[in-house]
Amino acid sequence: MLVLGIETSCDETAAAVVGDDRRIRSNVVLSQIDEHRPYGGVVPEIAARSHLDHIGGLVTRALEEAGIGYGDLDGVAATAGPGLIGGVMVGLMTGKAIALVRKLPFVAVNHMEAHALTPRLTDGIEFPYLALLVSGGHCMLLAVRAPGDYRRYGTTVDDAVGEAFDKTAKMLGLGYPGGPALEQAARAGNPERFDLPRPMLGRDGCDFSFSGLKTAVRQTLDRLPEPPDAPTTNDMAASFQQAVAEVLADRTRHAIARFRREFPAGQTLVVAGGVAANETLRRALEKTAEASGLSFVAPPLALCTDNAAMVAWAGIERLRIGLSDGLDAPARPRWPLDERAAGPRG
Repeated sequence: MLVLGIETSCDETAAAVVGDDRRIRSNVVLSQIDEHRPYGGVVPEIAARSHLDHIGGLVTRALEEAGIGYGDLDGVAATAGPGLIGGVMVGLMTGKAIALVRKLPFVAVNHMEAHALTPRLTDGIEFPYLALLVSGGHCMLLAVRAPGDYRRYGTTVDDAVGEAFDKTAKMLGLGYPGGPALEQAARAGNPERFDLPRPMLGRDGCDFSFSGLKTAVRQTLDRLPEPPDAPTTNDMAASFQQAVAEVLADRTRHAIARFRREFPAGQTLVVAGGVAANETLRRALEKTAEASGLSFVAPPLALCTDNAAMVAWAGIERLRIGLSDGLDAPARPRWPLDERAAGPRG
């Protein structure tokens, strides 16, 4: 089975061809960072127009790099949400058009499900497993039991972790995109210099909160006698990153305890999503998994950030168990993986 995947939910336009043998035939990603950098963040209208301008050429390139034509495809999968609605609609309508003309089954993919299933593409792990999904718009812990079958244990009650990284980086004058810039600054910093709070640390449950941490950074910077120099900026970046790592590890330990009670056969902790590219966070979570007797899996960095290979794979997972969607499948700016636990960040 060969499936074409299309991803346009935020500021990457992407197309890929993946086989059910877990081989990625092509994975083409066009970043819009340069277009959004002057504004310090993603501008939805600019993102949607850029997707519209480039999606056709990227699909053609993905097929060429895979060495196939439309006639070799067995299905089409496109992100249908959650995300910026204008961008989502560009990729979704493109996927539907290809499926209609070529009479191919179509899968409307939940972007977060694609992240959650990526470790099955890269490492072939078995269900069930525990997943921590961390990105600019989402932060959640959930048990992954099968495609479309999730049990959410916790989510953020305010900011997503990637959002907190970006806003803290902006306060520090580190530029856009903030997450990678903050991680780079933190490498030269002292994580013990600033005593920042660890929201939710030690509390029952598995929910997250990052708004108070972000506010503490602002208040600490305001108390400095002068604008921070490079060493101070690096120290604040390192202190912030360390606080986030400890919070994620603590919340994940709570989720592991619950996961092991409910799914004793589960043996793996997965971290996925754009923030999973952060090395400090990966190390903290790997130690947490090892201390709990779980194996740890994080996708390669190129498959942590938004890409279409994960969308194609999610399509394969669904098609293999007989799930597909009609061409009336809607674009969904919000789309919780666990409908029973749906919340503002679900």
